[in-house]
Amino acid sequence: MIDPRRLRVLRALADHGTVTAAGQALHLTPSAVSQQLAALESEVGQELLRRKGRRVFLTQAGELLVEHADAVLAEVDRAEARLAAHAAGTGGRVAVAAFASAITQVVAPAITALRVSAPGVTVLVRDAEGQRSLPLLLDGEIDIAIAMRRRGDDAERRIVRDPLYAEPFDAVLPPGHPLLGRAEVALADLADAEWVVPLPGNPCRDVLVVACESAGFTPKVTHVSDDFAAEAALVAAGVGVALIPRTALRGVDLARVVPVAGEPPMRRVFAAIRRGRETHPLVSAVRAALSAAAEKVGS
Repeated sequence: MIDPRRLRVLRALADHGTVTAAGQALHLTPSAVSQQLAALESEVGQELLRRKGRRVFLTQAGELLVEHADAVLAEVDRAEARLAAHAAGTGGRVAVAAFASAITQVVAPAITALRVSAPGVTVLVRDAEGQRSLPLLLDGEIDIAIAMRRRGDDAERRIVRDPLYAEPFDAVLPPGHPLLGRAEVALADLADAEWVVPLPGNPCRDVLVVACESAGFTPKVTHVSDDFAAEAALVAAGVGVALIPRTALRGVDLARVVPVAGEPPMRRVFAAIRRGRETHPLVSAVRAALSAAAEKVGS
């Protein structure tokens, strides 16, 4: 009989590529991971792994078993959710990871509302910029991840997504910029500017680059930061221009913020839950509170 706990180890190895990284994700030692994988190979009677240097690769049998592991682990999560639903009314903790402005605009108001609607629920918050919350979710470290939608997200079928809100990016210009005072600014008018942008890998940077390329130019990147307040401060210091999501502009001098003309680039934000956990009563309560808070952001 296959032990589902060992399937979770195999899934972590497929996600992270090395025994050490899989152990870190599961809070196991590398030797414990190796032992679990050896026992799994013994259980199935087939070679699941092929080692090359420090990397470990799945055999065809290993890849086949990972496909079934996803379904099995989702069913285990679903069973836990139904048992929790049976014991509804008990309190518990729900871990949520989100980027800074989503914590401010959605997570914090949701926590306030939950004190009334579900006082037994405790929300533990973790700051995770960009898409860093999704690996935490898939590794089982958190219950809900709030992230920005980007191409390819739909290919990950291990999660269920709740759309939360969409918001435009606005142009932030330095003092004395000739386009200040306009009702709107075309991105093409900023083609010759130096840019302050997020770090590579941040989906907001991907949106900015695609929007600029659609306007006919590649942005000249001179400064990088994943902190939008830091970006705005650099723009205020006169080192360049930036595109920043509207909800992240709290505290920024609005005299320097100009909407983008035409169809502005958008940040589309969603909450993600591991498939099988979406009906857990504690998770459901937090999902509802997040959705309600997000409606106010959209309005």
